[in-house]
Amino acid sequence: MNLLHTLLAFAVALGTLVVVHELGHYWVARLCGVKVLRFSVGMGRVIYSRRFGRDQTEWALSILPLGGYVKMLDAREQDVSDMSAQDLKREFTRQSVWRRIAIVAAGPLANFILAILLFAGLFMHGIPEPVPKLRPMATQTAAYQAGLRGGETITAINGVAVQAWSEVRWELMQHVLEKTPARLDVERINKGVSGGKLLDSVNLPLDSISSKDLESDFLAKLGLSLARPPAMLGKVMDGPAMQAGLQKGDLILDVNDVPIKDGLALVELVRASPGKPLSLHGIRGQSEFRIQVTPDTLSDNGQTIGRIKVEVPLAPEMIVVSDAPWTAIAKGAQKTWDTSAMTLKMIGKMIVGQVSWKNITGPITIADYAGQTAKVGLVSYLSFIAFISISLGVMNLLPIPVLDGGHLLYYSLEILTGRPVSERFGEIAQRAGLGILMTLMIVAAFNDIVRLMF
Repeated sequence: MNLLHTLLAFAVALGTLVVVHELGHYWVARLCGVKVLRFSVGMGRVIYSRRFGRDQTEWALSILPLGGYVKMLDAREQDVSDMSAQDLKREFTRQSVWRRIAIVAAGPLANFILAILLFAGLFMHGIPEPVPKLRPMATQTAAYQAGLRGGETITAINGVAVQAWSEVRWELMQHVLEKTPARLDVERINKGVSGGKLLDSVNLPLDSISSKDLESDFLAKLGLSLARPPAMLGKVMDGPAMQAGLQKGDLILDVNDVPIKDGLALVELVRASPGKPLSLHGIRGQSEFRIQVTPDTLSDNGQTIGRIKVEVPLAPEMIVVSDAPWTAIAKGAQKTWDTSAMTLKMIGKMIVGQVSWKNITGPITIADYAGQTAKVGLVSYLSFIAFISISLGVMNLLPIPVLDGGHLLYYSLEILTGRPVSERFGEIAQRAGLGILMTLMIVAAFNDIVRLMF
């Protein structure tokens, strides 16, 4: 059932992106007066088709589900010697270079427009996200040495306002790539008599983080992580906790005389202590207590862990960020632009070896993410589709022959030289482009297999 769910989520996502991309080519081709012969979802042999419209365009489903294409009237692919002068005017290569550029660029542009609309819709709907409130950090981390102690809420980074944890991660990721320091504006809890909040700024050095660290949880390496609720017990089930006398509502202050900063710290300590007696000191109502409990020993994915069978709330404080329509569209456009720029930066750093090629993913990983986000909810799934749409748009604009970007490169050379590229040059470039694509596909497939196995 999980496999079916994943495949269905992947098919819907991929089908949507392919149709939108090819519709971009189709609509602009029709707008420019070019005759469209076939619109295909999928590649290879056609398994189903119907013809519609004045031109009797064939709308088809093809056997290979990865991709699609729009087939136009093109003298390089069809014999046009017997065609009427009226039809020849609608042949692709007879169009001006600017029209050809518009038709080719329309596919990636459609993907970017889809991403903007999806993000805008999500921003208007409101996206529940963790508040960027910090968990206490270790003393040796960059965050602690910069002056952070935990409990602060980040409100801006280098003057850019942030409301959610994902925005903090995004801004800091860009500063790591650009090798620039980050100034964090924070709100601190005033522990004085007057109470309230204090505004402060700290300079967080990022030189300890390399581009390769972005592949993992680089925020944790800096000492930044989300604040969690106090270690207050929820439902107590039949097991070590109940047998020891622990009750729902107990607030755990320390274990074996080591202070417990939050619920996550308690869970981590219990998991790391299978079969080891733990002395829990806490508060129940108005009185303190000390109880000894020994976690059960069990195996979890080949790892031995401890468990006392009690629920501990771990969800961070959340905020729902929503915007008015025009603001949402502007934010959607900005997020699409920033994500596109980030994707290009990552590709550039992969080329020069600063970022691992392990970041290249193939259909297996994409399908897995599609299934996971679909399970989480519609908001996560639509966000996933938006990000993949941006990736598809950026990848298609790369100046690799066979891709849209390769054709745009040809037309740019035609504008500069005043004549189209030679057929011989085009053939050589096509072969080179196919070689590059095959290499990328092999790398992506290898990375997908490695992720599945390990």
